Amino acid sequence: MKSFSELSQKEILALAIALEEEDGRIYMEYVEGLRESYPASAKVFEEMAAEENEHRRWLIDLFRQKYGEHIPLIRRGDVRGFIKHEPIWMVRPLGVDKVRKQAEAIEFETRRFYERALERTSDVEVRKLLGDLAAAEREHVSLAQRLGAAHLTADARAEEAEVERRAFLLQVVQPGLAGLMDGSVSTLAPLFAAAFATHNTWETFLVGMAASIGAGISMGFAEALSDDGALTGRGRPWVRGVITGLMTTLGGVGHTLPYLISDFRTATTLAVAIVMVELWAIAWIRARYMDTKFLRAAFQIVVGGLIVFAAGILIGNA
Repeated sequence: MKSFSELSQKEILALAIALEEEDGRIYMEYVEGLRESYPASAKVFEEMAAEENEHRRWLIDLFRQKYGEHIPLIRRGDVRGFIKHEPIWMVRPLGVDKVRKQAEAIEFETRRFYERALERTSDVEVRKLLGDLAAAEREHVSLAQRLGAAHLTADARAEEAEVERRAFLLQVVQPGLAGLMDGSVSTLAPLFAAAFATHNTWETFLVGMAASIGAGISMGFAEALSDDGALTGRGRPWVRGVITGLMTTLGGVGHTLPYLISDFRTATTLAVAIVMVELWAIAWIRARYMDTKFLRAAFQIVVGGLIVFAAGILIGNA
């Protein structure tokens, strides 16, 4: 890799052409990624891509005038000091806020490039164009917001916010809640059965950890293999699987940890208290995100949990 100070004026112009072309292509990727769910924001980036392509044409015309038809292939990754941006294919599904922030970072970096390039060039025509492009990039730092004001009406913003809310529910809350419910409830019976059968806190802890981790692995794979998310909009299956598996394990580990305390009565009292907190937390999450009335959610979760809890105690005392 070369440092920026080693670039000639010809190489600086070639790099500027590559930057404008790459930025324009990135914005068109945003357009394709946002068009279906966020059409107003897609229009914003479509206009930004058009401006980048216009800048590229200005630079190519000047390069031809100064140096001929052959443009050296110099890219962002060939010069030290540029930020490494995440490939677009790695950040799908695209979120509106994420791409707007990334666009601002790209424009800020390009502006800094033109400002530094001005210091490295002496040709009057080259300096004029680089200065004009630096000024344009200063405007571009806030271009997403300015274009957004023109295209993102109140209705469009509300529609995009609702799409994001639904995606968050389907891709994060729903798998996480399913895992937390399963981990909190399904591990109650084996944990308390072991507790009342052995009255040994360490053995109970081992049973609880085994049940929690086993349930997490099982639920994680079940969720990841349930569907690929293409038709349901539930996102990447492996992401849902990881969320579900972790929350399932967390749900079981919460009331298992008290059994690290050596006193059986203290450990069990604390575990029961944590179970009640977990069940009420699940009821609150269902009421908050799943449009279920709190009392109804509390009745379903708490009663179900208490039945499993009682089953564990009965089995442990058998």
